[in-house]
Amino acid sequence: IQARIGSLLSTVGLSPADAVRFPHEFSGGQRQRISIARALATEADFLVCDEPTSALDVSVQAQILNLMRRLQDEFGLTYLFISHNLSVVRHMSDEIAIMYLGRFVETGPAEQVFSDPRHPYTRLLLETIPNVETPNRARGPMSGEVPSPIAPPPGCPFHPRCALAVERCRTERPGLSGTERQIACHVSSVV
Repeated sequence: IQARIGSLLSTVGLSPADAVRFPHEFSGGQRQRISIARALATEADFLVCDEPTSALDVSVQAQILNLMRRLQDEFGLTYLFISHNLSVVRHMSDEIAIMYLGRFVETGPAEQVFSDPRHPYTRLLLETIPNVETPNRARGPMSGEVPSPIAPPPGCPFHPRCALAVERCRTERPGLSGTERQIACHVSSVV
């Protein structure tokens, strides 16, 4: 058991001697490495990573993300990576699914979604990413209140905030349509 623990700690960039330390003796980045080692101990092929870098500073985030990429290549891992940090999502994802009020509104290859967002909510999200080249770019204000996820509005859940909404959006919930790229939008042919 000790040899296995030492091997897992080494795999994530820690020392086997760290096995005797107490949790409060580790930094946030080290704790995240230990969490990754625990996940690897199960020998799973599929890992769910829910906000794995949210509490870490930027330099430690980069180290953890690079570690996760290396382990993905080394062990053939598949990640379901859940995050609000779109820059991190872009770095880590091959495929992406954008959700609004618990429903998918756009899915597809990450680079396609980032370079050509088709759903109005996806466009809104991507406008929030700071851009060094155009820091003062014009961005339209978002209208409306975020609906309650407990009692979402009828029809498309995004329609109260969408500038493109038509009557159909208020009454009929759109399903995902498309092949490689899927969009849940009644006016997706217009956008």
